Order: sequence, then structure tokens, then C-alpha cells
Amino acid sequence: MLKSEINPRVFWGASALILSLLGITIALPGRADLAFKAAQAWTIETFGWFYIAAVAVFVVVVLALGFGPAGKLKLGTDDSEPDFPYLSWLAMLFAAGMGIGLMYFAVAEPIQHYISPPEAKSGTIHAAREAMAITFHHYGVHAWAIYALVGLSLAYFTYRKNLPLTLRSGLAPILGKRIHGPLGDAIDIFAVCGTVFGVATSLGFGVSQMTAGLGYIYGLPDTLTWKIVAIVLVMGAATLSVLSGADRGVRRLSELNLTIAVLLMLFVMALGPTLFLLRALVQNFGTYLDHFIMRTFTLYAYEPRAWMADWTLFYWAWWIAWSPFVGMFIARISRGRTIREFVIGVLFVPTAFTFLWMTVFGNTAIWLDLGTASGGIAQAVQANLSTALFRFLEYLPAASVTSTLAILLVAVFFVTSADSGALVIDTLASGGKEDTPRWQRMYWCVLLGATAALLLIAGGLGALQAATLLAALPFCFIMLLLAFGLVRQTNADLAGVTLPDEAAAISERLKRLVSPARRADILRQMTGHGEPALRTVYAAMQEEGWTDLRLEIEEGEITLTVDGQGDRPFTYRMRPRARPLAAYTALEASEARRSVGWTLSVETSPNVRKRDLTGFSTKQITGDLLSELERWRTR
Repeated sequence: MLKSEINPRVFWGASALILSLLGITIALPGRADLAFKAAQAWTIETFGWFYIAAVAVFVVVVLALGFGPAGKLKLGTDDSEPDFPYLSWLAMLFAAGMGIGLMYFAVAEPIQHYISPPEAKSGTIHAAREAMAITFHHYGVHAWAIYALVGLSLAYFTYRKNLPLTLRSGLAPILGKRIHGPLGDAIDIFAVCGTVFGVATSLGFGVSQMTAGLGYIYGLPDTLTWKIVAIVLVMGAATLSVLSGADRGVRRLSELNLTIAVLLMLFVMALGPTLFLLRALVQNFGTYLDHFIMRTFTLYAYEPRAWMADWTLFYWAWWIAWSPFVGMFIARISRGRTIREFVIGVLFVPTAFTFLWMTVFGNTAIWLDLGTASGGIAQAVQANLSTALFRFLEYLPAASVTSTLAILLVAVFFVTSADSGALVIDTLASGGKEDTPRWQRMYWCVLLGATAALLLIAGGLGALQAATLLAALPFCFIMLLLAFGLVRQTNADLAGVTLPDEAAAISERLKRLVSPARRADILRQMTGHGEPALRTVYAAMQEEGWTDLRLEIEEGEITLTVDGQGDRPFTYRMRPRARPLAAYTALEASEARRSVGWTLSVETSPNVRKRDLTGFSTKQITGDLLSELERWRTR
């Protein structure tokens, strides 16, 4: 019998949803394609504004966390160190995040916006400038902010709060213990489905470009059958990679990918219009910054056009659907880094490389199309997007060599996307476990390949795009909750470390001798110190296998209850308590001041014990709770 490490409700629930959809797609391919298109049109019409607004929120939240006070918090314990060297970490971020998209759209997207811009006149210099600004917008900070938000939430709650490496953990500040029930399972099921369809879309683009390149260069047939064969071969390689784990297969392939990509980019830059590209890079970046806010909120509400659905809204949905995969992956490789280091690394370093990449390929393509190619590249893009890169390379020396290198690069990107995706989905479906049996990872590799293949059979890339857009919608709502939960938790943790050592706690307690606390002061201490302390112990007890736990947080009262040891349940209750002011306080000289002060009262049972923890730090409250638990268990 096969050993398994799965969360049965998530594993089989997600599998059933995915396989049911694929079964319907195969049984009714024509109707399924029409249904996909109808659902896509309805989603864009009804929720297009929501995608735009949500992504704007993600950008603001990630920047605020990275460059605000929370930036100093570590994704792990305060003394933890990063698991991977910085360069290897960046290579894995780049390869997992956007590899196939960069290869497929590096030439195709700028040229398409150049010949069919949303606002400028086609084929003009204005259109060329707008084309690069739009491309930067789609592949810039907005895309990486989506990934960063999910990655931050996963890494923070897993490595700092000791919760499982699953999406549900990020909602602990909102849902409490309910994340361990059906609601938490539903969140992880949505994450698995979104990841499968998001990665399948990337695989569809990748295999289409591979077979188109092989057909264009070597005359092999670019048919659906060959696409399926390519998926089988590359997914076989991905399976071998995923079995070796993130520290070996994925890491080595990512580093190889980055090396080949940089070599190809430098080749194009050196043999293309180098000085023009350097000038264009600076101007493209300036235009991007100038239009940043405007494009963030552009919906063409006053002049509706299909362009938004085909481009910006599809991209936002694609990145959102991909975010559980990329977010989980970058969380797994980012333990030990601070939030600020994470945001800088995830948000800006890959974005800078992407801008350079898109400028080198996109601006060179436009430059050639205006000159030597005389419109040939634009015609190739209109005829078949998948051959755009190879048609472009024909106008540079050693075209056969660089085209073969490009196919190899797409194949390696294909493998890294597939194996990273399978590792991530396996982690989600196993309740956060990272050391799972091999058959589980193989299962998800096979399902990813089957999804890409069957959706290509049903409706080509259009069906993949529609499935991605639909899968992203429910997860977009979940991401907004993740953002709220992350901000709430980091704020609580920051409040908990405002008194970081015992000396500060002593100072606070001495202050209360001459200036007794108000009820509002005690409530702030409960929120900033008491709640984080009880949550940390509660999460650690769950991790250690304790059962029958309840953590109840109400207005003015926090209670941790442990049922067990017969009729002797343990209760640790924290709440404000009023007390008369002592006669010797400095306040008795003023009759206008209040006649009572407030304390943070803690009561434990059985054998009721009451204590005053006013002024205690998070660490001190944690120690008090652990001492009481030890007293209870040893009696």
C-alpha cells in the first residue's frame, strides 16, 4: 500500500474539481469552448473593475509592509539565516515567476501593441513608446506585488508564527481556529485549482512556442499531436526534477536557465542597436514611472474596448492564478530574510531584469521592423504569435544557433515551471508538509501535463486563458483577506516588540505606580502583547499535536482553554480589571481625576490563581502562560 502524506479533503476535493472540468471538456469540446468564452466574457464585464482595484491594493500593501516599520521583521525567528545564497535565490525567483511569459511575449507583445495600440495611431513613434510602456506595466511591479503578497503571507505565518505552509494559515488572524475546518479546506482547494490552471496556461504557451520553433527551423509539423508529444516529454523531465527537490533539481535548473537567458539577451544587445537600446531603457523606465498611477487604475470605462480583456485583465488574472504557485515557491526559499529584504528582492530585482529583457527584445524588434525587416516581424506576429521570436532572430547573425538556444530556454523554463508547480501543489494538498512521498509529486506533475494537453485539445490557448481567468476570481477575494490578515498580524507583532527587553517592561511597570493605567491602555496591551503571546502558544500546541484547544478572542477578554485530564480543564483568561487607586498615589491631589485604575488581570483554573500582568511584554506573558501549563500538567 502506498504511503501518503495528504490532507484528504484538499487532495481529493481539488482533484475531483479539476478532473470533472477536464472530463466535461473532453466529452463536449465544442460546447466547452463556447462555455469558456461565455464565462470569460461575463467575468470581464462583471468583475473587470474588481481585478484592477484589487491589484492596486496589493501594490500598496506590499510597499507599505516592505518600507514601513514591519520591514525589519524576519520571515522566521530573529536569529534565523537565509537558506539559499542571494544569487541562487534571485535565479529561482526569476525562473519560477515569469520565464515562459518572457520568452513567448518578449517580441510578440511590444510588436502587437505597436501595430494595434489601444490609443495611439498604429505604426507610429508614439505607438512604439506606448507599446513599451504597456509591456512594462504588464510585467512590472504590479505582477510581482501579486506574487510578493502571497509569498509574504505564507512565509510569515509559517516561519514566524509556526503555522502550516498552506494558504489557510494567512487567514489565522481573521478566522482563528476555523482555518483548520471546512473553510480552510475550501481556501486550499481554490489555491490548488488556481495553481493548476495558471501553470497549465504557461505550459500551453511554452509548448506552442517550442513546436512552432521546431517547425519553423527544422520543418517538424506544428500540429496538436506534436504539442501533446512535447508536453509528455517535457513533463517527464519535470517529474525527474521534482523528485530531487527544491534544493537540487529546481535550484540547478533555475541557475542554468538564468545563465542561458542572460547569454541570449547579451547576444541580442551586442549585435542589435546597443546605444539605442540603452537610451530606450532609460526612457521606457521614465515613461513607466510617469504613467504608473494612471495605468494602475485605467479601465477605459468611458470608451469601452476589448483590448482590456485581451491584455491587462488577462494578465492580472494570470498572475493571480499563478500566485499560489509562485508565492508558495518563493516562501519556501525565503526563510530567514527580513520583510524589507524580501520585498526588495521579489518586487524590484526581477522587475529590473524584466525591464531590461523586454527593452532588448521588444525595442530591437520594433527597430528592425521599422528598418531591415520592413514590416516582416509585424506580419509574423499577426500570422502566428508562437513564431514571432524565431522570425525576429532571423534578422541577427547565427539565427539557427540562437533559435535552437531559444527553444532550449523555453524547454528549461517549461520544466522549472512544471516542477516548481508540482512541488507547490503537493505542499498545499498535504497540509503544508514538505517531505512527501514521491508518488504524490509525480501525481501532480501528471495532472498538470494532462490539464494543459486536454485544454489545448478542447480550445487551444483561448480555453487555457479562459480557465485561468475564471480560476483567478475566487482567489482574488482570498488574496484581499490575506492582505488584511498580514497587515493585522504584523501590526500586532510590532506592538508586541515595542517593549523588546525586560528593562523596558520594568520601566513600563514603574510608570504605572505613579500614573495608573486607563482601560484603553490595558486593551492596547492585550492587543499588542497578550493576544500575540496566546496565539503563539496556541499555534505551537497545535503543531505538537495537542487537541481539544480553544482560543476565544472577544472584546475585552482573551481565553485559552485546554480540555483534558478528566474533569480538570485548563483555562487561562485575560481581561481588564478595575481597582481603587492607592492612597499614596500622586493622583489623589486632584479630585477631577478618576478614582480607579485598571490592571491586566489574568486568571487560571483549576485551582484559581489571579495575577496582575500590567506592563508585561509578549515574552513575559508567554512565559507566564507556559509556567501555568506546566503547573497544570504536573499536578
